Amino acid sequence: MSRKSPYITQEGYENLKEELQQLWKKRREVVKALSAAAAEGDRSENAEYIYRKKQLRELDRRIRYLQKRMPELKVVECRSGDCEKVFFGAWVALEDEAGTAVTYRIVGADEFDPKRNWISVDSPMARALLGKALEEEVSVHTPLGRKEWCIVEVRYPGE
Repeated sequence: MSRKSPYITQEGYENLKEELQQLWKKRREVVKALSAAAAEGDRSENAEYIYRKKQLRELDRRIRYLQKRMPELKVVECRSGDCEKVFFGAWVALEDEAGTAVTYRIVGADEFDPKRNWISVDSPMARALLGKALEEEVSVHTPLGRKEWCIVEVRYPGE
């Protein structure tokens, strides 16, 4: 698997910091519950104990990942100078040959969110869009074959 880009928006970085703080708080609660479950006796048949151990492992895994990943991240300020070119952090409105419109935001690999149409800077679509200008044609290979889009709008947060 290829390494993820170290780029992230300021908003994304703040969200990861908040998540890490919340994970530490939740971990303290889980450790308390685990201690109480352990005190109940036979651990091999104690469902609460087994569940809390699993929950603690999951929390520790995510905490370790964030502690390792966050120092590697580089916060990128979203450009607003050249509003006709696509760079990191941009909202890009596209239209295909059938007239179907879609808007994506190019963000870091640690903050992409398909529900919000936030795509990773490492995705094929984002790589095809980066550096392109307004009204330019973009061709991307998708699971359904090659698809053509035209960039109809480029905007940045705060505009």
